[in-house]
Amino acid sequence: MSIDTNQQVQPAITQDKPATKKRVFSGIQPTNNIHLGNYLGAIRNWVETQDQYDNVFCIVDLHAITLPIDPKDLHNNTRKLAALYLACGLDAAHCKVFVQSHVHQHAELSWILNCFTPMGWLNRMTQFKTKAGDDMETVSAGLYCYPVLMAGDILLYQTDLVPVGDDQRQHVELTRDLAQRFNSLYNKPVFTIPKADIRAAGARVMSLEDPTKKMSKSDPNPNAYITLLDDPKTIKKKIGRATTDSERLVTFDPARPGITNLLTIYQALTGQSNQEIEADFAGKGYGDFKAALTERLVETLSPIQQRYHELINDMPTLEAILKQGADEVRPMAEHTVQEVKKAIGLG
Repeated sequence: MSIDTNQQVQPAITQDKPATKKRVFSGIQPTNNIHLGNYLGAIRNWVETQDQYDNVFCIVDLHAITLPIDPKDLHNNTRKLAALYLACGLDAAHCKVFVQSHVHQHAELSWILNCFTPMGWLNRMTQFKTKAGDDMETVSAGLYCYPVLMAGDILLYQTDLVPVGDDQRQHVELTRDLAQRFNSLYNKPVFTIPKADIRAAGARVMSLEDPTKKMSKSDPNPNAYITLLDDPKTIKKKIGRATTDSERLVTFDPARPGITNLLTIYQALTGQSNQEIEADFAGKGYGDFKAALTERLVETLSPIQQRYHELINDMPTLEAILKQGADEVRPMAEHTVQEVKKAIGLG
């Protein structure tokens, strides 16, 4: 086979994609409860725009096993996350919700892409270094190849847009590089080249304890984040303890990350401008502001929690929704894998 790496390759044909809608893919790991940052930075936006796109939303349980996890926790957390997806407003009529491991093509394409990914590209992935920490020599090869699995997730569905936080931008860039490399190597438009879709407002919610770090569900300190299932008493306690400063002025100020983080959360919940919020709290202290923020959080999360409990207590219906999603995406995934195999001569 003659491989021309210089010839221009046309965009991929997007199998089964509605002509008027771009395809969106995203996913969250089923590890612990998802938190406020996941909701404000990702899931809420998926819900608000789900009728505008051809949506594929995945619970990425294969990613979850790159680090040690209890089998029962993995299984249960996967269902909990599915219930939260739906409780937040994702509608099976507008999007496909499924579990990653229920579609074997994710693992199959990941292996193939690993064989086309230069080690140097993976060595530059900053998130691996962060997660591995001092255990660089003992963590799994799966954690090292995590970005390739993520690339496979995205490319499998000929994705146009990937809604991610700014910290995931590097992974989407790797995905683009892999797609372009593969298309160029085989002079064939096998993959659509995706773009990162990063929202400016509310996209990066920081830790309540250390506002210089992103809010993370893996944080060992539960006071650093608010989960979508926290009750009103817990929310009040966490917001009351949240880091601010000694100035007492309720204003947006990058030099004061604590109060700015809380204001960013409040802004994401209310939709108000910086000026409107600052005017509302002019002459008031942090106590008044934190009380208002707590009230907004409880108002936002209460209906989500009610719907979640309805879903998690009706497991047959939840499992049926996940099966339907997997059944709907499997033909798309298989089409891409077959095109990849044909290009490289497998089979």
